[in-house]
Amino acid sequence: MSRVNFSLYLITDRHQTAGRPLLPLLDGAMSAGVKAIQLREKDLDTRSLLHLANDVLAIVRKHGGRLLVNDRTDLVMALGADGVHLRADSMPVAAARRLLGPDRLIGVSAHSAEDAQQAESDGADFIVLGPIYDTPSKRPYGDPLGLRPLEQVSWESNIPIFVIGGITPERVSDVRRAGAFGVAVVSAILASDNVDIAVRCLLEELQSCGSPIRAREL
Repeated sequence: MSRVNFSLYLITDRHQTAGRPLLPLLDGAMSAGVKAIQLREKDLDTRSLLHLANDVLAIVRKHGGRLLVNDRTDLVMALGADGVHLRADSMPVAAARRLLGPDRLIGVSAHSAEDAQQAESDGADFIVLGPIYDTPSKRPYGDPLGLRPLEQVSWESNIPIFVIGGITPERVSDVRRAGAFGVAVVSAILASDNVDIAVRCLLEELQSCGSPIRAREL
C-alpha cells in the first residue's frame, strides 16, 4: 500500500509569489488543505536554505503535513523532515534510501516513461512527471509531454504519479483520466491572488474526480 496520502503537492519558489513573503503563503495554503510541501529554493546557499527550511518545517508541523526537501538528503536528516525529492539525474534512489531509512518518502522527477520506470524500479515512493502542458518555468526541460506519455506511465507504474507543468483546476479531470494520482504545482497556488481559493479549487477538482483512472482501465 502506498504511503503517499496526499494528492496536491505544493512546490515552493519564492520568486513566483508576486512579491509577497513566502512563509505566510505556505501557512495559508496549508490552512486551506495542502498536506505536502516540497522546499525547492535552488539559488540559496546551505545556511540560508537551512534557516528557511526550519521556518517551513514549523508551518508544516503546525498543520500536520509533510515536508520534503529538494535534492538535499543532508538537510532532510538535519531537520528531521519527511523526505527528499530527487531530480532524474540526481543521487540514486537506493543511496538516498540507505541514508534516510525506510520510513521517509522519496519522490523523483521524471521527464519520460523511461525515467519513471527507472525511478520505480529503484524504489521511489512516487514520481512527478512533466511538464505535461506548456509553462514558462518548465521550458528548460523541453517540450510539454502531453497526456499520452502519462497514460503509458500510469499503465506501467505501481506507485503514485503526480503531474506538473501548466496544471490548472480545469485540467485536473483530464490528467486524472489519464492516470495521474495527483498534481504538483507552483505558480497555480503561490502566484494566485487568493491562495485559499486556489487551493480549494484544486482540491475540489481532485476530490470530484474520485480515484484516478489508470490507463489500463480505459
